[in-house]
Amino acid sequence: MPASWPSPVPAPPKDRRLLRAALRWTAAVAVFAVAGAGTAYGISRMERTDVPGLATASDGRWTYPRLTAPPLPKGSPGPFDASNPAGAHYADLRELVLPAPEGATEDKALRGDDGWLATKDLLAEYAKDDRDELRQKFTDYGLRHVAARGWTTADGTRTRIYLLRFGTAAVVDELGGEQIAQVGRPAYAVRGAAESVWDEDFPARATATDVTRMMYTEAKPYGAEQVRHGYLSAGDVLALVVQSRKGSAPAVPFQQTVALQSRLLA
Repeated sequence: MPASWPSPVPAPPKDRRLLRAALRWTAAVAVFAVAGAGTAYGISRMERTDVPGLATASDGRWTYPRLTAPPLPKGSPGPFDASNPAGAHYADLRELVLPAPEGATEDKALRGDDGWLATKDLLAEYAKDDRDELRQKFTDYGLRHVAARGWTTADGTRTRIYLLRFGTAAVVDELGGEQIAQVGRPAYAVRGAAESVWDEDFPARATATDVTRMMYTEAKPYGAEQVRHGYLSAGDVLALVVQSRKGSAPAVPFQQTVALQSRLLA
């Protein structure tokens, strides 16, 4: 920079936080793009009202029912419309949770009370030492609702999905990008995973446009079961997807579950 140029004026602290968050999410997207560059996952962009179940038995994918996103209230914009800067999901959050695949046994306890799950039940998904801190964090960031669903398939794979709604997309970006879902490894351990690391093999195309993902897998050597989990940031919703199985948890069902849940949130 020439000596005659004026020194740049530093940005306010809030702008720096937003810049750090943006850079962190950009780094995450770049890592995923590199990791998934050679993976032909074959999931194309779909309309909100038509999300097929991607049923292909030969590669381990499950058979989901044909999915239809719930209708928006009349006159309400979608979460990524330009007229919706808050990124609000106006559709019923309980109808945005991915349903169980065919033949799975649903965990009815995750349905909660009238479809809403208590925060304490969400916190039970995390390691005991992290629960108090996370409870306070969810309070500080204004967690409004939690909708969830879980199931077990015939091979013993257990799946749990939690949709957390906050006030705005900006809150989710900061909470997910700086506080919980960090690049490299998660800030908080999920129950049953001794050590979770970045899932470098997760396909770059296995999520919807506008939905940011942070995916992790339990590192070897793991104990009696392997745990895969990850976060999806979609407007005012932060989604947690957890999948585990004794021995090892196959990658394909996890990728498929994340992809379909992403599209329901888009």
